[in-house]
Amino acid sequence: MGQVIALSRQRPRSARTGAPAPASAAPVFYFDLASPYTYLVAERVDRRLAYAEWRPARGGRFGTASASATAADAFERAWRAAEQRARDLHLPLVWPDRFPSPVPRAMRVADLAVGSGRGGAFVVAAGRLAFCGGFDLEDPLILAEAAAAAGLDVELALVAARDARRDGAIAASARAVWAEGGATLPALLYGGRLYCGEQRVTTAMLVAPSRAAVHPSAS
Repeated sequence: MGQVIALSRQRPRSARTGAPAPASAAPVFYFDLASPYTYLVAERVDRRLAYAEWRPARGGRFGTASASATAADAFERAWRAAEQRARDLHLPLVWPDRFPSPVPRAMRVADLAVGSGRGGAFVVAAGRLAFCGGFDLEDPLILAEAAAAAGLDVELALVAARDARRDGAIAASARAVWAEGGATLPALLYGGRLYCGEQRVTTAMLVAPSRAAVHPSAS
């Protein structure tokens, strides 16, 4: 279900710098491409909150892959809950073979996409490939396809995928969420509150002003 964290004691902070953000700051959407819930909500965020800032933040929780019986049961429940949520939303859900392993290369390309103003387009494209098609986002060919669909320069995207220096900013975004009491991704920071989990992000979108998404055309 996720949770809502009130941030009444302090102003929102930048995930990259830690500096306070202005009170009128745009919503900030934190996402992990390894999470099915990012896929389930990303297209709605992209359409309704076109002015939101997108930030890759690796580390969203989804059960556990531990071999212990208790952990295995928790993972199975989380797996089935995601499938049920997909059915509720009338969306397909196919599990990639590497799930629930992280996808660091894809997250680095997401960082590039965000910096190029194409974060939403890339996250939507990557999510469809991973959770509609079951494709491996760490495969350079799949990453190239997602990058091209988002209007990114494919060669630059593949260079970014290998650039481990981008991991620092991604980790900083995750730390910003956890520091504010967040427990899961995706999350949306809006109006002084942190909404964690796909359903809470959906709730936040109902109160946030909507604007139509307009992506830059591919060069």
